[in-house]
Amino acid sequence: MLVVRRGDTLAGLLGSAGIDASAAHAAIAALSSLYRPSGLRPGNEVAIRLSAGDAPELLEIEVEPQPGRTVRALRQADGTWRAAETVAPRSRFLVRAEGTVDGGLFPAMTTAGIPPGLALSLIRILGHQVDFQRDLQPGDRFSILFDRYRGSDGDILGHGQVLQATLTLSGRRLAVWRHKDRGGAYDWYDSDGRSLRRSFLRTPLDGARVSSGFGMRSHPVLGFNRMHQGIDFAAPSGTPVYAAADGVVASAKREGGYGLMVRLRHANGTETRYAHLSRFGRGITGGRRVRQGDVIGAVGSTGRSTGPHLHYEVIARGRAVNPSRHVQPATRLAGAELNAFRTRQRSLDRMATNLRTREEVAMAPD
Repeated sequence: MLVVRRGDTLAGLLGSAGIDASAAHAAIAALSSLYRPSGLRPGNEVAIRLSAGDAPELLEIEVEPQPGRTVRALRQADGTWRAAETVAPRSRFLVRAEGTVDGGLFPAMTTAGIPPGLALSLIRILGHQVDFQRDLQPGDRFSILFDRYRGSDGDILGHGQVLQATLTLSGRRLAVWRHKDRGGAYDWYDSDGRSLRRSFLRTPLDGARVSSGFGMRSHPVLGFNRMHQGIDFAAPSGTPVYAAADGVVASAKREGGYGLMVRLRHANGTETRYAHLSRFGRGITGGRRVRQGDVIGAVGSTGRSTGPHLHYEVIARGRAVNPSRHVQPATRLAGAELNAFRTRQRSLDRMATNLRTREEVAMAPD
């Protein structure tokens, strides 16, 4: 059994185990039809089976991408490789969790029993509407409805999606619903049927505070007043930094006082810049296409910097603009699509009302 560590690749892991490179390549190529090998995460386990004898050959690779799902690459008698997949029987349950903020939203959610991955994805979704640095206060409350999957033995195999969530900020209630449109795509909508997806994220990282705003300021390193063309977010070194919008990587390199910086080109000639990074995201190089929310780097303190933070700029029509105001309006459902959303909305609200905290109710397979 091979255990994945940070920075490992499947090819590298097999190579370190003494597996012939050509056999490893063929096995990985077969596995790729069912599984993205770059999806390995630290802590994942990779099982291998070798032939007996003085010169053992690779016969099988087995990976468990998610609990209850196993993918294998098997060597055939003629030397070719075949991929196979096993999915354990599972039952779907609906779960409700709620809690009170007493610090950050993420720790409050995980304390309430919300899986970390779902908590992060929801924070990212709400980040289109909520400025967590200013709007979130101790005592604010949240309630979340999500899927959970259990095997035939009752063990938790994993979690699906957040389906509905409410966040009460200083008495103001914000509710969101996950809904599939007529094109088959899932998105998040507010109570009026407006998509939460904006052209640009309000903040390109989770759980950070604004340490320096847009405008004139006394530069902390140079010591004199100058225009601060972006917003600084203080966050621990290594905190993931996300693409604020869909775009193309214009560059990812060291740039003087900015340190390690990523520039992204977006529609209508807009550019976003992410500076003082400790490292670039995997595969982030010039020409690479990225989607909103993709990890493009990690917070650091490279270049002229007094401590770990992200310097974030938005350049529109050749000039720097205030990133906190560069959030464009969302689209709204209408007609039959709005009616379908209203039906879904009422159904999820009834489920959330009828479920007690952390109670599970069996649902039809998704």
